[in-house]
Amino acid sequence: MGTASSLVSPAVGVGEVIEDTYGGGEACEIPVEVKPKARLLRGSLRRVGASRPGGLIGASFKSTASVQELECVAEYERLKKEYEIFRVSKNNEVASMVKKEAKLDRENKRLRAELQALQKTYQKILREKESALEAKYQAMERAATFEHDRDKVKRQFKIFRETKENEIQDLLRAKRELEAKLQRLQAQGIQVFHPEESDSDDNCTDVTAAGAQSEYWNGGALGSEPSMGSMMQLQQSFRGPEFAHSSIDVEGPFANINRDDWDAAVASLLQVTPLFSHSLWSNTVRCFIISTDETQLEVDIFIKTYSLKLQRICETMGYFFQVVHFSTENERPLKDVKKWEIEKSSLVILLLHLTLPSCLLEDCEEAFLRNPEEKPRLIYHRKEDGRVSSVSVQQLIEQISYVNKAKMIDHTGGVEEGAYEIYKCVEKIIKQDILGCEMTDLEAKDLGNKEESTAPEEEVFGDVLWDAHDEQEQMEAFQQASNSTCELGFEKYFERLNDLVAAPAPIPPLLVSGGPGSGKSLLLSKWIQLQQKHSPNTLILYHFVGRPMSTSSESALIIKRLTLKLMQHSWLVSPLTLDPAKLLEEFPRWLEKLSARHQGSIIIIIDSIDQIQQAEKHMKWLIDPLPVNVRVIVSVNVETCPQAWRLWPTLHLDPLNTKDVKSLISAECSSANVKLTKEQEKKLERHCRSATTCNALYVTLLGKTIACVGSTGSIEETLQQCCQCQDTVSLYRLVLRSIQESLQSDKEKGLLREILCVIGVSHNGVSESELMELYPQLSSAVLASLIHSLHKMCLLTYGCGLLKFQHLQAWEMVRLEYMEEGENVISAYRQKLVEYFTMQLSRDQVTWRSADELPWLFQQQGDKQKLHKCLLNLFVSQNLYKRGHFAELLSYWQLVGKDKSSMAAEYFDSLKEYEKSCEGEESMICLADLYETLGRFLKDLGLLSQAVAPLQRSLEIRETALDPDHPRVAQSLHQLAGVYVQWKKFGNAEQLYKQALEISENAYGAEHPRVARELDALATLYQKQNKYEQAEQLRKKSFKIRQKAARRKGSLCGFALLRQRALQLEELTLGKDTPDNARTLNELGVLYYLQNNLE
Repeated sequence: MGTASSLVSPAVGVGEVIEDTYGGGEACEIPVEVKPKARLLRGSLRRVGASRPGGLIGASFKSTASVQELECVAEYERLKKEYEIFRVSKNNEVASMVKKEAKLDRENKRLRAELQALQKTYQKILREKESALEAKYQAMERAATFEHDRDKVKRQFKIFRETKENEIQDLLRAKRELEAKLQRLQAQGIQVFHPEESDSDDNCTDVTAAGAQSEYWNGGALGSEPSMGSMMQLQQSFRGPEFAHSSIDVEGPFANINRDDWDAAVASLLQVTPLFSHSLWSNTVRCFIISTDETQLEVDIFIKTYSLKLQRICETMGYFFQVVHFSTENERPLKDVKKWEIEKSSLVILLLHLTLPSCLLEDCEEAFLRNPEEKPRLIYHRKEDGRVSSVSVQQLIEQISYVNKAKMIDHTGGVEEGAYEIYKCVEKIIKQDILGCEMTDLEAKDLGNKEESTAPEEEVFGDVLWDAHDEQEQMEAFQQASNSTCELGFEKYFERLNDLVAAPAPIPPLLVSGGPGSGKSLLLSKWIQLQQKHSPNTLILYHFVGRPMSTSSESALIIKRLTLKLMQHSWLVSPLTLDPAKLLEEFPRWLEKLSARHQGSIIIIIDSIDQIQQAEKHMKWLIDPLPVNVRVIVSVNVETCPQAWRLWPTLHLDPLNTKDVKSLISAECSSANVKLTKEQEKKLERHCRSATTCNALYVTLLGKTIACVGSTGSIEETLQQCCQCQDTVSLYRLVLRSIQESLQSDKEKGLLREILCVIGVSHNGVSESELMELYPQLSSAVLASLIHSLHKMCLLTYGCGLLKFQHLQAWEMVRLEYMEEGENVISAYRQKLVEYFTMQLSRDQVTWRSADELPWLFQQQGDKQKLHKCLLNLFVSQNLYKRGHFAELLSYWQLVGKDKSSMAAEYFDSLKEYEKSCEGEESMICLADLYETLGRFLKDLGLLSQAVAPLQRSLEIRETALDPDHPRVAQSLHQLAGVYVQWKKFGNAEQLYKQALEISENAYGAEHPRVARELDALATLYQKQNKYEQAEQLRKKSFKIRQKAARRKGSLCGFALLRQRALQLEELTLGKDTPDNARTLNELGVLYYLQNNLE
């Protein structure tokens, strides 16, 4: 039986909150009133009694409870319905809110897209505005130049008219005098012949007049002066002359030359490859020593005591130093090796005493009597009292003194003093004759400080960071690629390339494709030479990509180098960003700028572009429309060409035909005096028919292999082995094994393996001096012999003083031959290089080699901790940044996991720690340089506010440690002003530039290139502020300073450039008299005029 208490649910308390289990509504609180049981019972009985007269006193509790339950159920149902209605309404509200939210999100995305589009439009309009302002300034400059030229022509015409009027008056006066004289003679009865009947020259007066006119013309009275846009300045740096604004006044015999002809002659100078010192072989100062047994002690002391000092001198200036010495005890036939070393040597030292062995006589004659390049030579002759040198020694010295200008050291003291005298003389020769870095007292006085002479590139290129090693590597790559004398039937390809240049624009880049070793680099280098010879007005920019992951394959450095070349040929040197993304944006603009000014074609050639890291991403400017006179040629391996580029016009190199194969092998064999039989030739022809055996590299290597063993071994056996090699890699393996068999000991074979493996795992290669330090048991004679064999067989070559693989197939062969065990072997050799360069850092010896190799090796090993520590070495980062390897430095920091702000903070903290240990003036100057480098680095990162503090600290240190008026203080002011210019704080920048200008004028004089640099910076600042008149005045003043400096600064390298181009033109003019020859002769005359100006 139920009770009243059953009306209240036991699970629900009073005032309990009931939640919606469906998730659609909200929780609500339902009040429940619970009455006491007794009171409920009495009330029920009372109601029953009242409703029924007579009284039913015996009513049951069950009926009463049922009524109450019905009431509660009804109330529950009502509440349930209300709750359901509430839940549904709330669900509808939530759904409505979700729809509104989605609608707002779509509206927000649309507004964001519109905002981004507006920002892009704003940036585009801003760039267009800047371009328009620049065009306006250029138009104003051209208008001013035109007005100047017009006024000059008016003055010249006035002078010409007055001169001619005076000549006419003189002629009339002379005519009257002759007529009067004639009348007097007739009056005296003297017979006079009539002028028309005279057989004599009746044009004598005309001759006189013409003579006067000719003299006037030669004086240049009517010669038009070249405008600023068509002038050039010949400047010298340690890389050779660079060309900027003109320093040549077209006067004298060239006053009547057509402007186009003059511009063509000047432009042709830009095609001559800049020359390095002829005494340097691939960035290395090589010292070859010839000595007798009597002078061996001097050689030992010189090598052990003084060669390291000379090496430090050369490394400080970015060069390698190598001493090569063959002892007389060496019984191996090294005639070819010695001859090769003498040809490469920068300096040959001959040490004599009393006798001269006959075995050294040939070396002495090769080095001293056959020295066509007139490289420095030194003879050390130790004398003794009472003893006379042999006849052979005396005769050799007499012959050398008669034929060649060799420096002599006559020494009569001890052996150690003699070695010291050799060292001092060699040091002087290296500084003055080979590197050309030692100045006279007058030059040092002009510079005001010796330190200023150590950075000539800053004077020429301003704030542009240029790596001379990268540039020299490209020059050597071009020269090596074009060394082959065999054309291999390239004439048909030359015609196709010429058609590309002549084709109407716009056209996409031309793709030169072919298999590995098919001769793509050779074709392009030969065609470049032909273009430079026959089309001097065509500007060619080239880049040869080397091994993957090397510096030459880094896209940011390639774009920076090409941009610098464009700036150089635009005759403009302005600040250049190092940010890879901005560089990629600025390169097409510079290309368009130069194309608008350049009269001829511009050809950009990139060899092995598919070896560039992420080529499609970083070379996307190739697919953009190029200027009308710009052509692009790229070469790719047909197997690795990106798919998107395969739609471009393609020039595919076919395999060599039988005739080319035969001529190439015959040329290699004839150079070694080896003759093949007809049967052997046919066997080779049958072998070289597949695609992998008839490419240029394979056939060349095959010819060298046969020629190498032709005089010492069996050709038939070698042919049999070669025919088993079906590709270039396997043929390289055969070549390597033949070199190993020629070595006499297992020690030399082991050294050969070590050398090849170390070169293979390095970033850019290894130098000879580094190899000798890595392997102390390796002598210079053994190393020279090994390298000669490897170089002769196309395995190794030189690039900026570093030994590297000549072809990718040689590198692949070494990996297969020596590194088949995998990453463990590669890691072991890399660790050996890491230990070597880390040891150099521990000696406080940070060279460009340490900065290039060590971070890269840590990156390859994946050791982020050591890489982080290496990057915090301030001198390593400074070296990378100052050589323009900005993108490489950023990639290392990204690998470590640091952003720009944290990177800047860590550098600043490291500098603060380093500052605590700095004592003395020299260390404080070094600290100021580090602060300045950090400031410039942060400016290039775009952290302008953080860049100010280190630059200001650098300024404070230099003002305190040096002097407030020191030139380095001007340098700090200049860099700090550059930050303010980029920050749009033009007032602060102007004040700093003016202070720097004042200091430079006081330190160097008013006509120094450093002063011109500050004037250019001020002019650029005024141009940004639309103060065109002030900017124009400063630029003219700067131009005059650079003009005078260029005239005062003629160099041997400048002579070499002009004479080299003149010789090329002389060859072209040996044919018939044609209009082209006339134009060439005109250009030749301009070059001779330039030479006379320099001399």
